[in-house]
Amino acid sequence: MGDSRTRATSRDVAERAGVSRTTVSFVLNDVGRANISDETRRRVRQAAEDLGYVPHAAARALAGGKTGTLGLLVRPFGIIPFDAFLHQLIQGLLEVCLEHGYRLLVETAAPSPSPESYVRMVRAKQIDGLVILGLYEDDPGLSALIISGYPVVLLGRHPHQDSRLVLLDEEGGFSKSTTHLAGLGHRRIGFIHFAPLRPLAGDPRLRGYTRALDAAGLPPIPELVIGGEFSAASGYHAMRHLLSLGQPPTALVTGNDTIAIGAISAIHEAGYRVPDDIAVVGFDDIPIARYAMPPLTTMRLPADAISRACGELAIAAIQGDTELERNRSFESRLIVRHSCGAIPATQPLTE
Repeated sequence: MGDSRTRATSRDVAERAGVSRTTVSFVLNDVGRANISDETRRRVRQAAEDLGYVPHAAARALAGGKTGTLGLLVRPFGIIPFDAFLHQLIQGLLEVCLEHGYRLLVETAAPSPSPESYVRMVRAKQIDGLVILGLYEDDPGLSALIISGYPVVLLGRHPHQDSRLVLLDEEGGFSKSTTHLAGLGHRRIGFIHFAPLRPLAGDPRLRGYTRALDAAGLPPIPELVIGGEFSAASGYHAMRHLLSLGQPPTALVTGNDTIAIGAISAIHEAGYRVPDDIAVVGFDDIPIARYAMPPLTTMRLPADAISRACGELAIAAIQGDTELERNRSFESRLIVRHSCGAIPATQPLTE
């Protein structure tokens, strides 16, 4: 992989492979009419992969025209069947693409993809730009992609100054939900994440939860914090573990609504009541949350606005629009329903 601080150019690839820049252009843009041997093509592709070279969108346009395709890269693969918020995001991106005459291609990657995987995917799929969901700040391949000038929008934070970001206030959201439960008198507040636990410094949701406990004068109880895997099934099994403790939590915040619904199922199965015995708060406000039993208190994210921001920023980057802002931010809002115990079960819902 080349030095991620300096963008590799087609000249660098040509010099490494011992060919002309025209040959590099023909090989990397799959110009079939060019009379180039298989060995030369292999050498050029290997050189480009070694250097982390990604053709700039403008260069690709000159070589053969844009494809009219926006990619959504989801990391990791396992969230696709279970994360209902992702389904809302895909729907919103499809609508933006339809308005602008683009197609949407959904791709997946391993939790920690190799530096070359981005380059291979962009070339093979002929994608004009990318929206990436599921980020890791120490990902050198992603940093190289940003430095290359390739149009990419990230749903989440990234330290590189050239990043185009759609930011969600996850830390603030989890602080609000935990504070809400503490305000209802709870002192043993559990937390089931939607993913395996990470160090506190790198996990905004866990930071928000911990910050709220501290503000409420509540000591953290490590045994009440557990990782999940996006799905209702993982929420169910995580909750069964919490219920097996000598002192189960009296309240619970969860990494997403799907986790919360699985946890509620485990609570009912064990003979406890929600919210009388254990209060539950989710995150995302997916469409089914209002119809859970009982209706789920949750933090609402504006899925339509978030997906539209991702699509519009990516398409603007593809088209070279420098007027549109590079970053957009969204906050979550507490939606109080019956599962937290703040309103009576007989009170009708307004949201």
